[in-house]
Formats: sequence, structure tokens, C-alpha cells
Amino acid sequence: MHSPLTTVTVAHSPDADDAFMFYALVTGKVRSTSVRFEHQLSDIQTLNEAAKQGRYEMTAISYHAYPYVADKYVLTSPGSSVGDGYGPLVVAKRAFSISDIKGKTIAVPGLQTTAYLALQLLQPQFEPVVVPFDQILDRVHEGEVDAGLIIHEGQLMYVRSGLQRVVDLGAWWKEQHGLPLPLGANAILRSLSPEVQKECVTCLRASIHYALEHREEALNYAMGFSRGLDGATADSFVGMYVNHHTTDMAPEVMEAARKLLAMGYEAGLVSKKVELEYVQ
Repeated sequence: MHSPLTTVTVAHSPDADDAFMFYALVTGKVRSTSVRFEHQLSDIQTLNEAAKQGRYEMTAISYHAYPYVADKYVLTSPGSSVGDGYGPLVVAKRAFSISDIKGKTIAVPGLQTTAYLALQLLQPQFEPVVVPFDQILDRVHEGEVDAGLIIHEGQLMYVRSGLQRVVDLGAWWKEQHGLPLPLGANAILRSLSPEVQKECVTCLRASIHYALEHREEALNYAMGFSRGLDGATADSFVGMYVNHHTTDMAPEVMEAARKLLAMGYEAGLVSKKVELEYVQ
């Protein structure tokens, strides 16, 4: 008799890079003999909050959120979204200098997003206004806030809204520390057996490899989550965040994540100090 399959709910963002990453798992191109995967789509801030309760067996989280969920989750080696010399942007109707961020009202996509932590490390004295990530460009354009902190495909679409870039946080981080900026990770419940954890990680890695090796096929699927990007722009966006950094946790990504969270802790922006742990 076959052992019953373990059901694992995988939660991730409804955007093109995550859709690309999970394409093979969603469509059954990658299958497991011991785990049955179900998928839940939510924005990253909602997933960060859900992870505090341990709601999903496997979930996307922000690196910034890891200290607050490390009691329940361990990171997976594959599945990180990393900006290497690029990343979240602060944009405004009229460009201003980095020093002028101080005192501004800035729409942010969530208080535990990595983008928010990086901006606080650059300049902690601004007034954050939490806005769903896909509404930030509109709020800036309508003048409801002085600037917006944009993630996901907004990084490639703000020019269409007639907005100006104030700072690229990934470029700033690379300039300061010579490291990529680790933004999002995947995490898996510690309470799952080591066998199930390893099987999930093996399947996630296989799904990422499948998408990279069958790019056009996976991109066609991901286009359904691209919120108006044309094919070439969606391809660029996916390439920014699903690449060699995503297939495995490179030493420089681990170093960068440790530095980011340590700096946040030392600055009083992250209230818990944790060791980064991951399932290989």
C-alpha cells in the first residue's frame, strides 16, 4: 500500500516572477510521490502576517519578516528574490535628492517588507503610509503622498505614470556594501518532518529549473500575473528576480541577508536577533 500524500499549501505572491517560479509545480510538470501541493495567492505583506501564525506549510516571506517568524519557519535554499545592483525604488512626481526624503510622506507596501527596511536604513525619518503595492503609483500620481516605495513590476512601469526616480535601493545597497539585496525568500514550517521539508525544497528547486529551461512556456503562464506588462517587459522583470540567485542560496546572498538584518537590529528597526537557517 502507498503511504498517503502529505498536503502542503504553498503561498506566494500573485505576480509574474512568483508565477514563473512556481509554474511547473502549479501545472504538474514537477510532481512529488510523497507531497501534494496546493497554492494560495496573497500579496507579500499579507503573507508576512500569515507567517506569524504559521498559517501555511510553505510560504513566500520578506527577509525583513524572517526574525518575526523564525520560531515557526526555516528558510529554503532555493526561492529567493534578489536584486543585484537594482531593487525597490522610491519615485515621486518631481525628482528630489536622497537627503530630501527626510520628513516626506511615502507610500510603502508594508511595514515588514524588505523594501521598507532598506529605505529606513537609508533614511529613517520619513512618514510611511501603508498602501497595497499595486496602488502606490496611483497614490503618488494623484498627489496623496510625496513619494512611493515601489516593488514588483512597478519598478518597470513608473515611467509610464510620468514619475521620477529618487533612489534605487538595490543600487544604493550594492554601492554601500558590494552585495546583492535579498528581498524575498521562501520558508517552510519547522514542524514538518525533515523528509517532507527536503521533498518540498527539491520540488521547488526543480520547478525553478524547469521554468528557466522552458522559459517561453513558463513566461506565457506568468504573463497572466503581469498586470499589464508587455511580453518583453515581463521577460525583463522575471529575469531580474528569477535567476542564478533563485536556484540556491549563494554565500553572498546569505552574507547580505545577515548584514541587512544585523544592521536593522543595531538601528532598532528589527526587534529580534536571529540566526539565518535554511533547508538545503
